[in-house]
Amino acid sequence: MTTSYDYSSTVPFAQITSISLSLMDANQFSGQQTQTPIPGFDPSPQKPKRNKYAFGCAILASMTSILLGYDVGVMSGAGQFIQDDLKISDVQLEIVMGIIELYSLLGAYAAGRTSDWVGRRYTIVIAAAIFFVGALLMGFATNYAFLMVGRFVAGVGVGYALLIAPVYTAELAPAASRGFLTSFPEVFINTGVLLGYVSNYAFSKFPLNLGWRFMLGIGAIPSVFLAMGVLAMPESPRWLVLQGRLGDAKRVLDKTSNSEEEAQLRLADIKEAAGIPEECNDDVVQVPKRSHGEGVWKELFLHPTPTVKHILIAGVGIHFFQQSSGIDAVVLYSPKIFEKAGITSKSGKLLATVAVGFSKTVFILVATFLLDRIGRRPLLLSSVGGMIVSLATLGTCLTIIDHSEKKVIWAVALAIASVLSFVASFSMGLGPIAWVYSSEIFPLRLRAQGTSMGTAMNRLMSGVISMSFISLYKAITIGGAFFLFMGVAIVSWVFFYTLLPETQGRTLEEMQVLFGTFFKWRSTMRELEKNKHVSNGDGTGNNGGQVQLGTTNG
Repeated sequence: MTTSYDYSSTVPFAQITSISLSLMDANQFSGQQTQTPIPGFDPSPQKPKRNKYAFGCAILASMTSILLGYDVGVMSGAGQFIQDDLKISDVQLEIVMGIIELYSLLGAYAAGRTSDWVGRRYTIVIAAAIFFVGALLMGFATNYAFLMVGRFVAGVGVGYALLIAPVYTAELAPAASRGFLTSFPEVFINTGVLLGYVSNYAFSKFPLNLGWRFMLGIGAIPSVFLAMGVLAMPESPRWLVLQGRLGDAKRVLDKTSNSEEEAQLRLADIKEAAGIPEECNDDVVQVPKRSHGEGVWKELFLHPTPTVKHILIAGVGIHFFQQSSGIDAVVLYSPKIFEKAGITSKSGKLLATVAVGFSKTVFILVATFLLDRIGRRPLLLSSVGGMIVSLATLGTCLTIIDHSEKKVIWAVALAIASVLSFVASFSMGLGPIAWVYSSEIFPLRLRAQGTSMGTAMNRLMSGVISMSFISLYKAITIGGAFFLFMGVAIVSWVFFYTLLPETQGRTLEEMQVLFGTFFKWRSTMRELEKNKHVSNGDGTGNNGGQVQLGTTNG
């Protein structure tokens, strides 16, 4: 049977969710007393064999993120050609470069509702279809206004893709490899950026009025293959449970879990979070009305419990700092940064941006393989530390170059190296972890809307930075702009260190126990580990006493 605990007398958090604490042993399923470790749930598990089916589904879902990455990468090079061809000002260029991020807010908001109505899988298809139309409109744009219409449509598609890919992957992935699989969207964003940079260089030799249109329009091609591939994927097991389709959910969990026991445990946790009694095992059951999303916004903003408040601050805050630390300014305006650093030829600037894309793509793979080995927090804090150093060096070098009458070769080389180290540091931690973390901490009934709030903050800050960077560096110098980003990165490091608990290896439902105490989450973590060890002290997973776990609406 499941052992439950009451930490309210020793841990100062107001309410704790009623979930299994990963202390189930094999006798829950077989009646035997020997304990069988479940990969991803046991405190010291053997490294599990990766589930190939979940791996394949995560790749297909995450490939929608190529759409955003390609747009960001391709616009960094296409912008200078658009400005020359359409004769637009720097302000108009800022707007057309960054407006897609604000338009994507609409897509992110709509995707949260759409994914609850039609499912996670078909929402991915919708994302690809919308971006397909947007890419064609941009490719055939004849003037600035036409181009802005294409940016609007593509932006909505980007918002859909950004929200749904990490949500789907987190809900499908077994706990032992959730960080690995949920980091895939960021991997494909970086892949898309690199492809965009390569496209810039490949089409830069075309006539001025054709080159940038090919760069933008060719983005429609991958969306067709993405939509077709997604149709072969299963629906999210958590969405299926919310529809009362327990039989379908069980079949998906059997395929995507590392063991039969883990599949049963995951199903039990999801049923409990959805308000379905444990004894309900029919293929189709009646789901409580509250599980369909009614009152979610009230729970998030009007009457949040301490747990939900903490989760919301963490989930939205990590996205705020991911973008406000200046990553999109570096990626989107890298040709202008390299121009300020002393590279003047167009082909030279485009080649340098390809190096940026390559650096981002290589180092995202580092994070992908380390997330489930060393945890979220060590990678996140190391990543932001590297960003701080890189931004300080870049700001110093650009300031020296700005105030020097002669070309300072060492400063130019160090500035270029700083750009590469900045994007590498970002990609090995803050980049993927923002999506992984925010997609795994929200409780089931709040997940789609909660994740949409994080995505909305991400796109809002990306749009603000993208649409103001040229004006910003003209106002406070380009070196000053990067010193400003450095200050934001320092604040973000403090925020992450004090407020974000480690979530490695926790089930999606279990980790809510860690939230609700804000700055005191470490005490909660120690108490959880202490009680786990006590509960397993006699070798049977039973400490001889049973303490009830409190419940919460959060």
